[in-house]
Amino acid sequence: MLRLLFLALVFPVFAQAQDKSAQRTCRVLFLNPPANAPKAVFLFDGVKSHEVQLSGMNFSDVHTIAGGDGSIRLLPTAVSKPEEIPADAPGAKIAASVVDCYIVVKEDPANKVVPVQFQIIDAGSEKFRKGQTMWFNLSQFPVGGQVGTQKLAMKSMSREITDAPASGKEAYEVNLSFLRPGSPVFHSISQTKWIHDPGSRMVIFFYGGTENSAPQYSGFKDFRLPAEKSE
Repeated sequence: MLRLLFLALVFPVFAQAQDKSAQRTCRVLFLNPPANAPKAVFLFDGVKSHEVQLSGMNFSDVHTIAGGDGSIRLLPTAVSKPEEIPADAPGAKIAASVVDCYIVVKEDPANKVVPVQFQIIDAGSEKFRKGQTMWFNLSQFPVGGQVGTQKLAMKSMSREITDAPASGKEAYEVNLSFLRPGSPVFHSISQTKWIHDPGSRMVIFFYGGTENSAPQYSGFKDFRLPAEKSE
């Protein structure tokens, strides 16, 4: 079920020809990896291969890759040209307008080249700014609540960006809940406090959940040094 929901949130980006002079930045995240998940992959951007360390705890380092209209493939070993890529290697096309992105990796045991699939998320600074939070609801339930000064209300298989939940680097209340089918009331996921960092972007994923259990969530901070920014 989670795999199907993940695929439903893939935002298509189309490509034609690689611009070898252009560049973009990206960070890679392996969401909820299994114990036997690969620890590293090679990202081929149409020009060269980049070794990327995968972790379920945080984003990878910031990688500078080829820009322009093109495609991204994930591979178990480095390649130097497209014809060396196995036909079934995980891949996606990406548009020149995407100058900074997240590559969110999910398990796919059916893929024999690399057992993953991935989604490209446009994270350009004009769409997703420091202090804001990007939410993805991969669960089958509506989720919502109060996040500091911001309200959150999300359908299943949707995403949303909320503004800064506090004015500075301070604690704020977070009350998250979900709605089961046929239930007139929301059920609690979490009631806690988080610390707002106005110098970072946050990305939160809701996933899982059953008739008898609440969805889980994982949050990842995206802090960048000035040299790593895409602006």
